[in-house]
Amino acid sequence: MASTFMAPTFNLPSSNRNRSSSGYRKPDCNHRRYHAVTMKVEKPLEELYNVRVERQVSPKRLEELGVSRWSVWKTGKCRLPWDWHVDQLVYIEEGEVRVVPDGSKKYMQFVAGDLVLYPKWFEADLWFNGAYQERYRFRAYGDD
Repeated sequence: MASTFMAPTFNLPSSNRNRSSSGYRKPDCNHRRYHAVTMKVEKPLEELYNVRVERQVSPKRLEELGVSRWSVWKTGKCRLPWDWHVDQLVYIEEGEVRVVPDGSKKYMQFVAGDLVLYPKWFEADLWFNGAYQERYRFRAYGDD
């Protein structure tokens, strides 16, 4: 998505044509020029793919969610293609993961302390650079 806006620039005279008889420069405000500036504004991948993340979740929030009762999953260094058939809520306890959505060359990075909600039908490659452990829960329709 690109946005275009007009930025004013001012033409400062370099000749003596705008100098008064006393030698002082007269302002040249009648010669404004505008240049088009194009900026590319990209949404974060999390927003594009509807992946929600809470960074450095507090112990109180973890207790409210009952994270200590969720299932545990561990892995080491690997790449794992994955697709979600239901919403999955993940709390990362150790390590980090790079999530590369299908068809993208960019990635999202989540680390220990992050709470991530992957949406139903999301497809991505998960890259683990070392020891990794998460607690997870699948969310069914109506779960809050």
